[in-house]
Amino acid sequence: MKALLQRVTQARVEVRGEVVGSIDQGLLVLVGVEPEDDRAAADKLLQRLLKYRVFNDTEGRMNASLQDVAGGLLLVSQFTLAADTRKGLRPGFSTAAPPQQAEQLFDYLLDQARQVHPHVASGRFGADMQVHLVNDGPVTFLLEV
Repeated sequence: MKALLQRVTQARVEVRGEVVGSIDQGLLVLVGVEPEDDRAAADKLLQRLLKYRVFNDTEGRMNASLQDVAGGLLLVSQFTLAADTRKGLRPGFSTAAPPQQAEQLFDYLLDQARQVHPHVASGRFGADMQVHLVNDGPVTFLLEV
């Protein structure tokens, strides 16, 4: 699984003008699922997202996690993260999981996150979404599990 995480002061996802998910301070995470991914990968990714130290501590160092700051977690499915971009001028998507597998794993990740973290929101799988965010820093990391 690949996750592009962005530390935000606020973020929201809209589908056809309707806000379907929003957070204030926290992490906006774009999630890409690859064919070899499974629930164990989703579990590992979730633990990293919750504990990855990307927020400032009292001394201004990136030493606090999402759990430490009690921030929001906004998960958005993003199959283009799994694209093959190594050559040519057009991305290939044979490296992305089939939609049914990707949706099942994304839903699993979302359900697990909601069980262990107090503020979790999401986009809508497979929808044409507009993602609005204020990147704090900017701070952006690509996690791969």
